[in-house]
Amino acid sequence: MTASPRSATRRPLRIRHALALLGASALTLTPVVALPVTAAAQQAPERLTLSPTADPATSQTVTWRADHGPDAVLEIAPSTDPDQVTPVPGHVSGHAGATHYAATATGLTPDTTYRYRVGDGDRTVGDWHTFTTASQDADPFSFLYFGDIQNDITSGAAPVVRAALAAAPDAELAVHAGDLIDHANSDSQWGEWYNAFGTRTTGGINHVTAPGNHEYSGSNLSDHWTPQFPGAGNGPTQGADLNETVYHTDYQGVRFVVLNSNYRNTTPLRPGAWLDTQQEWLDQVLDDNPHPWTVVTFHHPVFSNSPGRDNAPLRQSWLPTLEKHDVDLVLQGHDHSYSRGNLTANRTEDPRTHTGPVYAVTVTGPKMYDARDDNWTANGAEARVQLTDTQTFQTVEVDGPTLEYVARTADGRVVDSFTIVKDDQGKRVTTTS
Repeated sequence: MTASPRSATRRPLRIRHALALLGASALTLTPVVALPVTAAAQQAPERLTLSPTADPATSQTVTWRADHGPDAVLEIAPSTDPDQVTPVPGHVSGHAGATHYAATATGLTPDTTYRYRVGDGDRTVGDWHTFTTASQDADPFSFLYFGDIQNDITSGAAPVVRAALAAAPDAELAVHAGDLIDHANSDSQWGEWYNAFGTRTTGGINHVTAPGNHEYSGSNLSDHWTPQFPGAGNGPTQGADLNETVYHTDYQGVRFVVLNSNYRNTTPLRPGAWLDTQQEWLDQVLDDNPHPWTVVTFHHPVFSNSPGRDNAPLRQSWLPTLEKHDVDLVLQGHDHSYSRGNLTANRTEDPRTHTGPVYAVTVTGPKMYDARDDNWTANGAEARVQLTDTQTFQTVEVDGPTLEYVARTADGRVVDSFTIVKDDQGKRVTTTS
């Protein structure tokens, strides 16, 4: 087994993926001879998605949709040895519009580029795609953060998504804070979402997804959700939909945690117990976090932008834990405006700088609401930046003791930015725009 081509020194982000395609380590599984390309059946695989496992350095879950019966296989090989293909058995994971499949490759080599395709291993095979496993070290990387995409996806949201992909072509993850679409079980809207990102992105980087209220039809989670975004399988085992929607994944020095904030849909009569189940799990996950950075994402904001909105049960249950563990970023959506702030107790003498967690609320799609800071100030917080009628995407770069966050519009205009620095003087969050 050869050493990873990227393990010694981290190459600049903008050229790293291109160079990785030229060299990668072999699978630790026993390889077999590559299967020949065969004629496609009725429906070729579509809606290819990379869903993170608990350890994306050594494993990867791939989901897709097709109509090739009960048989499913993921064929995977290191890019440096493309003829040595290992078949990974898949399974039927659901039915929504067509049959959904999932397969998880394990025993992968960290910091390594693989090529893969999916199908039934016989009559139906898809195109070859690539992804790169995470490093086991806290190497520099970047990720994208999207608020609600939801409405008018093709004409209104997709231009912002594509601007994000152009601005951060080497982003290694995408974080979605819920309401990816408008109607939970609309197959056409899910199709628009996949088209907005394109197969190169949905099948090339991991998507860390939290469900929003529009991923629910009444009290029922979308039929599309779990087959497309199965999560890492390490969340709470009890509580409505928690096993399918709550999880954590570790990526190069960052623990990403996904929570489900939809207490109005899942448990409208007893929200406290359902939220507290997640709080207890979150407290343990953060206690056990071996990494220097933590990002938590969910849909409904702890501090609401929209006048008249308040998520008091959620705030009462989760806010003390987020503050106790000094979570770095709390990424939210739902209110269809932009804000970024903190508890007033975390102010410093420098008006540009605070300590403690950053709470962000963003929107990527064109649906907009009014915004005020009443709910922030009434609950001991301040919105340092608040914008209406502003569609944004966020790029976040993590490099050792520094995290840089930038919010931009589709035309590249920076509307907010800050850095978080952790050193011997402690943690400081400083506005830079």
